[in-house]
Amino acid sequence: MTRKQLIQLFEDSKVRTVWDDQEEKWYFSIVDVCWVLVDSKDYQTARKYWNKLKERLRKEGNESVTNCHQLKMRAADGKNYKTDVADTEQLFRLIQSIPSPKAEPFKQWMASVAAQRIDQMQDPELNFDQAYVDYRRLGYSDKWINQRLRSIEVRKELTDEWDRAGLTDQQQYASLTDIITRGWSGKSTRQYKQFKGLKKESLRDNMTNIELALNTLAEASTTEISKAHNPKGYTQSADVARQGGKIAGDARKQLEQRIGHSVISRAKAADFLPPADDVQQISNSEEDL
Repeated sequence: MTRKQLIQLFEDSKVRTVWDDQEEKWYFSIVDVCWVLVDSKDYQTARKYWNKLKERLRKEGNESVTNCHQLKMRAADGKNYKTDVADTEQLFRLIQSIPSPKAEPFKQWMASVAAQRIDQMQDPELNFDQAYVDYRRLGYSDKWINQRLRSIEVRKELTDEWDRAGLTDQQQYASLTDIITRGWSGKSTRQYKQFKGLKKESLRDNMTNIELALNTLAEASTTEISKAHNPKGYTQSADVARQGGKIAGDARKQLEQRIGHSVISRAKAADFLPPADDVQQISNSEEDL
């Protein structure tokens, strides 16, 4: 199961959401929705409003609250805290309890968000369009985004090739990815993330332009070698992965020899993206919800 956090824009307000690919539904931060609907500049007011509304609805036995659960979402300090969330259906019912002139426009916006994701699942090109918008909102440069989207396409071609070779286990995919990463960077995926100070964050989303280019070269090379030699099973595919990783690894070493320093960087997204409190003012104490 994969859950992807996104910040969605309603008018000028930002609402944290999570897409659950297993359940194929959006979850919305309830306190963010309250913040939009009560139309207050103070985020704490929205938290207090939700706490009082939650207590009242519980007493009334409202299922939109009793069925509500929590997911971890990113706060202003960059950390993830458990936050009350609701899916689209729950949120439609909950909004009925919040008197606000923005209620109807917000419901229309929610319906649009849900429909947009369904369209993206049916049309991969829309997925790329949405990915561009999402990365742009986070503050990535156009040059980096273009490379990242290209790397996604290359990665999909590689996993298709692994599937053709008879590999379907995600652990095998992870192991082959580790071989490729070690081949071009000299580090395992885990070592690379530790080097950059990452935990659960995506390694690719925290690569520099040159790191991303080398990783793309490694995966594209692996794909082409696999197509040429038609490996079967994990062992043969692992040998191909080593060859593909080495091609990009040799390119990295030649570049480093020319420029006089390593291109494997400790830099990560947090070093060049806007700080979290510029994205949205969110209380650090949401773990108390």
